[in-house]
Amino acid sequence: MNYNFMELKRVVVTGIGAVTPLGNTAAETWQNMLAGVSGAAPITHFDASKFKTQFACEVKNFNPEQFIDRKEARKMDPYCQFALSAATMAVEDSALDLDAIDKNRVGVVFGVGIGGMKTYEEEVTTYARTGETLGPKFNPFFVPKMISDICAGYISIKYGFHGPNYITSSACASSTNALADAFNLIRLGKADIIVSGGAEAAITLHALSTRNDEPQKASRPFSASRDGFVMAEGSAVLVLEELEHAKARGAKIYAEMAGAGMSADAHHITASHPEGLGAKLVMENALDDAGLKPEDIDYINVHGTSTHVGDISECKAIQAVFGEHAYELNISSTKSMTGHLLGAAGAIEAMASVMAVNQDIVPPTINHEEGDDDPEIDYKLNFTFGQAQKRTVRAALSNTFGFGGHNACAIFKKYAE
Repeated sequence: MNYNFMELKRVVVTGIGAVTPLGNTAAETWQNMLAGVSGAAPITHFDASKFKTQFACEVKNFNPEQFIDRKEARKMDPYCQFALSAATMAVEDSALDLDAIDKNRVGVVFGVGIGGMKTYEEEVTTYARTGETLGPKFNPFFVPKMISDICAGYISIKYGFHGPNYITSSACASSTNALADAFNLIRLGKADIIVSGGAEAAITLHALSTRNDEPQKASRPFSASRDGFVMAEGSAVLVLEELEHAKARGAKIYAEMAGAGMSADAHHITASHPEGLGAKLVMENALDDAGLKPEDIDYINVHGTSTHVGDISECKAIQAVFGEHAYELNISSTKSMTGHLLGAAGAIEAMASVMAVNQDIVPPTINHEEGDDDPEIDYKLNFTFGQAQKRTVRAALSNTFGFGGHNACAIFKKYAE
C-alpha cells in the first residue's frame, strides 16, 4: 500500500502515569518538577561506600503491591514493577472502558535500554558465591525477570490488549523511539490506542558525576562545573489514542502528538557529534513530520545530560535549526531534577513536554549558579534557570540522544479541533 496517499489519523494523549525519583504518581512528579526539586540522594539500594559515586536519583517509598499482586511482583525485576505500575496509573487516568473497547486494537510499545540489571547482578553474584560448593543453581524466573521486553508482555496480559506488543531499545533514545512507533501505528490505522513509555532500574553500579558532598546539585546541565550525568530509575507512560476514538468516548485530551523524528550521529559510540549534526537532523525531521516551522515551537525539553560535549553540541544544534527564534524559546533540562533515566528518559521528558503544553508553564533547569558559565555556551538562550516560567506553550519538542549515536525527537502541541 502506498501510504503517501493515505490520510494520516491524528493522535492525542489521553492518559499519563509515572513512578519517578520525584514522585510515585505523574501529578507528584510534575509538581516537584515545577518546584525545582532534586531527586538525587545517597544510594540506598546497596552499599556504595567503595564507589567513586555514592548517590543517584532513586525511586523512593515505592510499594509495587499497590498495583501488583505480591507473588507476581516477586517474579518481576524492579524495572518491570515500575513499568506495570506506571501503565496501570496511565490506563486509569485515561478512563478507558475496558469492557467497551476493541482490545484487538490496543497495543503496548515500550522503550527499555537495559532491562533487568538488578536480577542479572543478583544471579551472577549468587552463583559466584555459592556455585562451586552448591553447584549451579539459578532462579527459575531468571530469564523472564531479566529480559527487557517482558514489561510490555505483562501490561498486555493484565488488560488483555492484543494489539502490537514489543519494546524498542536504543539506549537513552529508547522510549522516544517507542512513542514514535506508537504514534505511527495509530496514525497509519494499525491500532486505536497504544500504551507507550519507558522503564529502567539500572542503579546497581556507579554513575558519572562524583559530587558526593552535594548530590542534589550534581546534575547541572549547561554549567561550566558539570562533571557528568546522575543515574536514575523509574517509568513514565502515556496513553496515545486516535483522535476520533478519543472524542467518541468523551476522553480528556492533554495534548496532540504532532510528529516524531529519528537520526544517527554516525560519529562515536558514546560522544555526540561536536557540532550537533545528528541532533540538528533529528529536530529538522521531527518538524517536517509534524508540518511545523521552527517558530511554531515554544519549548524544548533538551537531552541536557550535564556532560561537557553533549550540552555544547545540543546548544549548537538548536541554534542551527531555530536561528533567531532560538532566543525566543524556553529551553530546560528536567534531568537536572530527575537524573538520567536512560531508556526511560524520553518517556518522562515527553510527559513534561505534554504537561508544559497543557498547563502553559515550563519546568526549570536547576543547579546553575551565578558565575558558573561555560564560555562555549551562549547564555542569551533561555535555559529557564532556577524556577519554572509561565508562558503560552503552543508546541513543545523533546530531544533524546543515546549511546551509539541514536537520536529521537517527539513534538507535542495544543489540541484544537
